[in-house]
Amino acid sequence: MIHNERQYRISKSEAQKFKAALEKFEAEPPLHLHPKLQKVQYDALYNQHLELLEDITEYEALAGSGRQLLNLEALLELPQALVQARIAAGLTQKELAVRLGLKEQQVQRYEASGYQSANLERVLKVAQVLHRQSA
Repeated sequence: MIHNERQYRISKSEAQKFKAALEKFEAEPPLHLHPKLQKVQYDALYNQHLELLEDITEYEALAGSGRQLLNLEALLELPQALVQARIAAGLTQKELAVRLGLKEQQVQRYEASGYQSANLERVLKVAQVLHRQSA
């Protein structure tokens, strides 16, 4: 999952590189490789490209959605839902940090670790800030 604008830009750039690599592979398959190895290599490139495109599409949809509700089927989904809610609310990690009275790096660490180091009070505060932003 893409968490911020920087990761989004990097993902877009990497997706373009994978697309170019796939096009080159299709135009000039590596004949020195066994056909099964060619297929494995192509499939790996294709799957990486597809995964990047899915992440990019999800981020773009969230960034423009203004979504207000967090829909969870399990508590384990909460960390990802908080990131999605922040993106949908149009907040950067830095803006969320300011509203929480934290440094941007702390929000980055929380999101990167799935909020594992955050206590319940902090998670609730994040949810409150996001709820106020989307209301």
